[in-house]
Amino acid sequence: MVKILIAEDEEPIANLIRMNLKKAGYACECAYDGQEAADRMEEGHYDLLLLDIMLPKINGYELMEYAKSIQLPVIFITAMDSTENKVKGLKMGAEDYLAKPFEIVELLARVEAVLRRCNKIGRMLHILDVDIDLSSRTVMQDNQQILLTLKEYELLLFFARNPNIALYREVIYEQVWEKEYTGDSRTVDLHVQRLKKKLGWDKHICAVYKIGYRLET
Repeated sequence: MVKILIAEDEEPIANLIRMNLKKAGYACECAYDGQEAADRMEEGHYDLLLLDIMLPKINGYELMEYAKSIQLPVIFITAMDSTENKVKGLKMGAEDYLAKPFEIVELLARVEAVLRRCNKIGRMLHILDVDIDLSSRTVMQDNQQILLTLKEYELLLFFARNPNIALYREVIYEQVWEKEYTGDSRTVDLHVQRLKKKLGWDKHICAVYKIGYRLET
């Protein structure tokens, strides 16, 4: 299982991140100051570090140097969202930089993108009774291949990577269709209904009133 260290001194934020990453299938630990983060990095093996810059005792930039020395991928998560700080973090070797406040959906997408880019996750994804082969883009259910269109497949991936989270229609549209949402929900609704029918997931993909949909696992 992928193991992630969250170095964040604001405990409510750190615990919220941990809760959502655990729901997505990751093992997570929190460090609430830079010294604790350094100790955990020295003692344990992690696949990814989510790192705040303004940490007590040892700041994020100093921890970035240590993470780089042990080849630990880093995503900066910080309220210091100036271009200068972003450039500095990326030049130091961070894989990504996410400014507060942020949407959990965006965080999960960036975490998966970095893990995939750094070869920290496998090429298979399992959700409920479905196995998704990310290399061949095939979907198997009960040893039978389920034939999906490109957008149905990408919609399934988006749900699978964000289980138990209420997803706004506009977020689904912008992430799957990679276009700006114009307010017409028919495209999303039609594809969701097709996907539910093909997988028999009527009880799992649930409509959320005035929001969108949620995959319940």
